Amino acid sequence: MRKRNFFYLLILGLLAIFMVACSAADNAASATDPEEGTETTEESESNEGNDGDTIKVGILHSLSGTMAISETSVQQAELLAIEEINENGGVLGKQLEPVIEDGASDWPTFAEKANKLLQQDEVATIFGGWTSASRKAMLPVVEEHNGLLFYPVQYEGMEDSPNIFYTGAAPNQQIVPAVDWLLENRGDSFFLLGSDYVFPRTANAAIRAQLENEGAELVGEEYTPLGHTDYNTVIAKIRNENPDVIFNTLNGDSNVAFFKQLKDAGITSDDITVLSVSVAEEEIKGIGADVIEGHLTSWNYYQTTDTPENEEFVASYQAEYGEDAVTADPIEAGYFGVYLWAKAVEEAGTTDVDEVREAAKGITFDAPNGTVTIDGDNQHVYKTVRIGEVQSDGMISELWQTEEPVKPDPYLDEYDWASDLSESLAE
Repeated sequence: MRKRNFFYLLILGLLAIFMVACSAADNAASATDPEEGTETTEESESNEGNDGDTIKVGILHSLSGTMAISETSVQQAELLAIEEINENGGVLGKQLEPVIEDGASDWPTFAEKANKLLQQDEVATIFGGWTSASRKAMLPVVEEHNGLLFYPVQYEGMEDSPNIFYTGAAPNQQIVPAVDWLLENRGDSFFLLGSDYVFPRTANAAIRAQLENEGAELVGEEYTPLGHTDYNTVIAKIRNENPDVIFNTLNGDSNVAFFKQLKDAGITSDDITVLSVSVAEEEIKGIGADVIEGHLTSWNYYQTTDTPENEEFVASYQAEYGEDAVTADPIEAGYFGVYLWAKAVEEAGTTDVDEVREAAKGITFDAPNGTVTIDGDNQHVYKTVRIGEVQSDGMISELWQTEEPVKPDPYLDEYDWASDLSESLAE
């Protein structure tokens, strides 16, 4: 009996030694096989943001604080685009998985959350931001980690990062044509009012140069902090100067306070034209159509834009978020930005940032506002410019538009009067 047990133990020991030896040989072979090792490395690098059957994408907007009035609906539009894309098979056969973060209307928080999305969540791209301060906070993060940011709001220009796609308007697609239209149709004395951060100050520097070139008069210029709510002193200055036009670059819920106090002061659109570049249908809901009726906006899209794609978009958005939900320019730009990224990824065959960037050049999409095209030189998009007037129902009636989509010119290179300006602001 003892001999038989000893024999069994001897056999089991030899088998164990044999299995360990085979395992070690397999590990050595995989470590020294250059083809297998290279394939594994390339897969991990080219499929960043992929997790099995999903591709993670970051959504980073202010869902709290003073900018939540504007940014929450942009997030909703991006989620709608993701839902539609997923229903149609996803991207590269994978479902998109949104990872949502709150920038909280705080620029350091935008940088912190962008870093988390890229480093911890390993998203393939980020859709987010509204203010230029939030974009500039995220810019060094996406450049350091070679991430992608799709930024959906009009801005002051003087920037083009290889890691950002700008789906909102460059200044020559909103601000400059708005000033030209106002000079021709509303008068030549201007009062500039803006929130105290980079977009309003840079935009107004361009407007000052444009007005000087046209021989127009600048009668006042005021800035207030984001979230500011007492405009009585500013309105007193406006009344004293009596300009033809107030060019408004206030952002967030400061617009609610300003327009209500302007009306309370007895100043209506019949007295002074206010043209806003950060007030759209969503903000009009917060301000009140009866308060802002008759005043003007400059954008590239309105809910009333007459295209088949927009009819479908508005119906889908309201089906998802309620029949009283409104669409607006940044909402639409956030929406089609997701589709542009998805098309670029499909064209590249990978989520690798460098390959997606290259594939995106010249890509077009039939957006609700019309056909948009990514300019391969600066990663902005061609857009139609539209001037509109706020109606009693809160919608915006289009007064004027360009004949065709305008090529983006973020540095205003095409304007002689901006030559010194673009050099000084780009430094």
